[in-house]
Amino acid sequence: MWGTTWRVGLALLVGLLAFAVVRGWEITAFDEAGVATDTLGGLIALDMLFGLVAIGLLPLRRRSPLPIAIAVGVLGSVSALACGAIAVAVISLATRRRKGEIGVAAVVLVAPATAVEAVVASTVTRAVFDPSPLWQVFLLVAAMYGLLIGAGLYIGGRRELLAALEERAKFVEEEQALRLQNARAGERERIAREMHDVLAHRLSLVALHSGALAYRDNLTHDETAATAEVVRDNARLALSELRQVLGEVRDPVPGEGPVSSSLPQPTLAGIATLVAENRAAGVDVRCDIRPGIAKALDTLPVAQSRHAYRIIQESLTNARKHTPGAPVEVELAGAAGERLEIVVRNAVGVAEPAPGGGLGLAGLEERAALAGGGIRHGLENGDFIVRAWLPWSM
Repeated sequence: MWGTTWRVGLALLVGLLAFAVVRGWEITAFDEAGVATDTLGGLIALDMLFGLVAIGLLPLRRRSPLPIAIAVGVLGSVSALACGAIAVAVISLATRRRKGEIGVAAVVLVAPATAVEAVVASTVTRAVFDPSPLWQVFLLVAAMYGLLIGAGLYIGGRRELLAALEERAKFVEEEQALRLQNARAGERERIAREMHDVLAHRLSLVALHSGALAYRDNLTHDETAATAEVVRDNARLALSELRQVLGEVRDPVPGEGPVSSSLPQPTLAGIATLVAENRAAGVDVRCDIRPGIAKALDTLPVAQSRHAYRIIQESLTNARKHTPGAPVEVELAGAAGERLEIVVRNAVGVAEPAPGGGLGLAGLEERAALAGGGIRHGLENGDFIVRAWLPWSM
């Protein structure tokens, strides 16, 4: 409403100025020449009528821009009061930047304006002054409409540019929001993977030993105390490692660092402890580290060493859960500067497997992929084998 109001007001103001200048000059010229004509008075009345009609049509220009521009232009060919309305209608049409509409409007508007000016000059004002040649009138009218069309094209281009910039900014905001959403989803997956790797190992040991306490009634006092101590220690370690994972991935509070833990991040340096824990839980684990890489494991990047530890830890946990009592073989091979190869093999069908959702293996696949490596798992000759490899940069 405000946009239409100020445009109509501007068209009226410009029209009044044009009307005062043009018609006032004609009246003065006729008076000085001592010529009185009733035709001039009728033309002035017609000018006012057509000008008001043209200004009244402006609010309709957005619904029908081309017909309104042509109508206003035709009315303006007779009315000086309609000059402002012509400017608004033609500029508004040109802002649409449609060549067909602009071409039609230019032809239709220039022709009647030139013709009317020629007729009026030859019949009304010839008694006062010599009219300009028709070609000069044509060039003047064409130049006026050309300026209006050029202004409209410029305004339309600016609008399109601003709209494109707004759309681009909106797209960038949406892309940033999507990137942030993906980052949060990735972080949630990382937290879930770390928590699964940490808790599955410890809690499976707790469940194994607590099950022994519940179902075996022939344990001595010392054996019961030793088993309870294992349950207590693994529960404490589970809580400590969980606190470590959460402290690593949470956002630090302003003025404070992330929650720290006295436990270091597990790497292949703790492989002996991991094997010992599983052996204490009754799993026959044999770990074979090829001599060619045994001394070079210290050169494995910490992140890759940690991924390797988690892969072995989760594989042992799965073996302990799904094939309890089956022997497990762990093999580390490869070459420094090339890749680290991990093979975990255990027999199947030794005992009734525990139910599982397959999340552990899915987590191993994600971990190996994030580390830049790969993993395969499945049955081979009656054994379930996990084969993983990780890049080993020096």
